[in-house]
Amino acid sequence: MKAVLDGVVIAEADRDDLVSIEGNWYFPPSSVREGALSQSPTPYTCPWKGAAQYWNVSLDGADLPDGAWSYPDLRPGAVDRVGTDFAGYVAFDRKVVVSD
Repeated sequence: MKAVLDGVVIAEADRDDLVSIEGNWYFPPSSVREGALSQSPTPYTCPWKGAAQYWNVSLDGADLPDGAWSYPDLRPGAVDRVGTDFAGYVAFDRKVVVSD
């Protein structure tokens, strides 16, 4: 699957390597193109996943502030709820098109 912003592939991985949570596809960190993400100071805490790290997406002219997020340190029970460890996996804003 690919995550594409303004025609630029931001991340790419096999569907089996992704995790689907609440309508979002979470990509393994290794599948995100180098240099595509920079840390954002935007705070958010999910009641069951924990503190999120937001990312600005910027690569080859495609830019989207706060266009991605991940959960580096999952709360207890989050892995059991999802069925797999998704710590550090990256999900994208709806403006980033994720498709096969």
